[in-house]
Amino acid sequence: MSVICTSFPPIIRVGSHSLMKPMYSPYRRTLNHRWNSVIKPSQARSFVALAASPRSSSHATNRKLRSVHTNSRLQPAYPGHIPLTPFENGILAVGSALMSLIDTRRADMVAACGETTAGPTLVKLRDTMLESPEGRRILKEMPRINSQTLDWEKLRSLPENTFGRAYVRWLDACKVTPDSREPVHYIDDPELAYVMQRYRETHDLYHALFGLKVSALPELALKAFEFTNLGFPMTALSLGASVRLKSPQRARLWGEFIPWAARCGSHARCLLTVYWEERWGQDLDEMKKEFGVWDPPAGITIPRPSRIDLP
Repeated sequence: MSVICTSFPPIIRVGSHSLMKPMYSPYRRTLNHRWNSVIKPSQARSFVALAASPRSSSHATNRKLRSVHTNSRLQPAYPGHIPLTPFENGILAVGSALMSLIDTRRADMVAACGETTAGPTLVKLRDTMLESPEGRRILKEMPRINSQTLDWEKLRSLPENTFGRAYVRWLDACKVTPDSREPVHYIDDPELAYVMQRYRETHDLYHALFGLKVSALPELALKAFEFTNLGFPMTALSLGASVRLKSPQRARLWGEFIPWAARCGSHARCLLTVYWEERWGQDLDEMKKEFGVWDPPAGITIPRPSRIDLP
């Protein structure tokens, strides 16, 4: 993606992209003065640096964004935190939402949209977690889910119909790693930032719970489930990507999978209150019954191995 803006300060480099210094004239200086009186260069640079960055370059992008605030009155509240003013947050929310719809592979844009639009939803989810014994322990212990914290040998040795075995089978079938989730950057409160991080790291567990594939149709169905169960605005906004689906897929999404997601998600227990790491050995069918969920319509799940009951 090429970005050209003649009113920004001299060269901003992000990866292989650069914004070139303009040739100033009296007329351009007048325009620059008017622009900067409305939008400060530091505010504009935040979104431009993020939007212009190539996919999978979030670390380089975040270094650039942190440099914007080096001399700012806003100070990071935790490692990786990039504090934004309300105005900057609004610019990033709108811009990242548009970029996410234009290119759904931009995980950094999807993550930025999720954080900048979360607002009161995170507070509500945190309070819901505090009302649950499991949720309170999650907030106290703040466990993480990644390849360093998972005991792969133990998970693969679990019986066939357990949740832990279903999770590793899903990872293998979909060729996914638990280390692929973006870190949180734009949420100011450290505890709320953890709630968002927890959601991201457990998203794949929802996939495993239902056996959902990682292609567009099942991903949108799961986003609809997450919206009714958790309430993140980003999950509802992502349904706009359904315009990219083929007509038969779009018809099935809105005719079959969205109704399933609405009923199942609103009926289910809030899945952020589940201490998944303590439930690897739980029977998958019993877990679904406990949580109040059921399988989606056929066509978007990975094949499930036959269950054989030994005498």
